[in-house]
Amino acid sequence: MDSTPTTPDPHPSPTTPASSGAPRYLEPGWATQHVFNPMVQWLTRRGLSIKGSRELRVRGRSTGEWRKVPVNLLVLDTGEYLVAPRGQTQWVRNLRAAGSGELRVGRRIETFDATEVADDDKVDVLRAYLARWRSEVGVFFDGVGPDASDEQLRDIAPGYPVFAIESSVA
Repeated sequence: MDSTPTTPDPHPSPTTPASSGAPRYLEPGWATQHVFNPMVQWLTRRGLSIKGSRELRVRGRSTGEWRKVPVNLLVLDTGEYLVAPRGQTQWVRNLRAAGSGELRVGRRIETFDATEVADDDKVDVLRAYLARWRSEVGVFFDGVGPDASDEQLRDIAPGYPVFAIESSVA
């Protein structure tokens, strides 16, 4: 038996084969965690939304403490959506548990309730998300773009959690 510790692949495949049974998740790299995300959060907190960026705040499922992460809010005729291009992230798991959160830009805070979208209903949302932010997130979609067929988008849908959000009245 090899006792050499294994290290995660620094360049994991953006999609996890369905047969593996493991949920798809791409951990952000050092630059994303320590440079890009903090910069986007700093700008967003000061009221400058970059292409729809928001600071998502959601209660942690274990601690109940607020957790913050920058996200892109997709606005369509059918509603507003949050898409997780990295898969089963901590914010996704926390939002599933909490069912609600806050989106912030500057001093403006929108409290919302979230409903996870079924895989079969994600096609139009994923297409619009890729059309808007492909330059930022296209690498996470393993070559699938906004011009992909409905079948291709339906095939990848299980790896990309999507939440419909609805403003809640305080």
